[in-house]
Amino acid sequence: MNVTSNTTPELILLPAIDVLGGRAVQLVRGELDTANDYGDPVEAALRWTTLGAHWLHVVDLDAAFGTGDNADVISSIVATAPAQVEVSGGLRDDATVARALSTGCARISIGTAALEQPEWCREVLAHLGDMVAISLDVAGEALASHGWREASGNLHDTLAAMTEAGCSRFIVTDTASDGTLGGPNLELLGAVCARTSVPIIASGGISSIGHIRQLRGLTAIGIEGAIIGTALYQGLIDLPEALEIAGPVHPG
Repeated sequence: MNVTSNTTPELILLPAIDVLGGRAVQLVRGELDTANDYGDPVEAALRWTTLGAHWLHVVDLDAAFGTGDNADVISSIVATAPAQVEVSGGLRDDATVARALSTGCARISIGTAALEQPEWCREVLAHLGDMVAISLDVAGEALASHGWREASGNLHDTLAAMTEAGCSRFIVTDTASDGTLGGPNLELLGAVCARTSVPIIASGGISSIGHIRQLRGLTAIGIEGAIIGTALYQGLIDLPEALEIAGPVHPG
């Protein structure tokens, strides 16, 4: 039963497909030695879209860790799955952005470069507009970078700089909760929403229908979407039920 208000904005759900060595995996706190293999990424994409997902969040972990890329796999996902695809991982220069865009994805997400190359990010944002999201991978008050192997930069400084640069969307991940099923960091999300009018996609720790309800309740302050990973693969969240709670409410 959908009990949300008719005036509450929709929460967009994005099933995560993290690709490592051509396989769909999920990591705990971004650590490679915690990887659980969930099979063919294209099959995963079709599973989530068949269940109703309209967006997919695809992370190229090999690109993020600098060990290669999965552009061919991502191109297959885009070509096969009837959904909009957001691509993240290792986007740090013109060549890697061009490679990601060549997959046919609808949106890319830039993380490390927002810390290390803010002027370049400004140029990308000016050129691609709302096809670009900025990922803020939060480790305390710092931001994690280089596949979360380093922590540097300040969350609020980067948030302010990228908002001023014209970012149309932030992805906010609490690295301490990612893959742990421990619940989203609502305090962090609230603090970020209070400092920018730019829509926020929440990521990290989402593991229950209750968490979906909580995040739906935050759409009024700027939470636009939620990325769900491990909980879907482990069957802890029923995607159709989650989409019903998150989706548009029709009066009457």
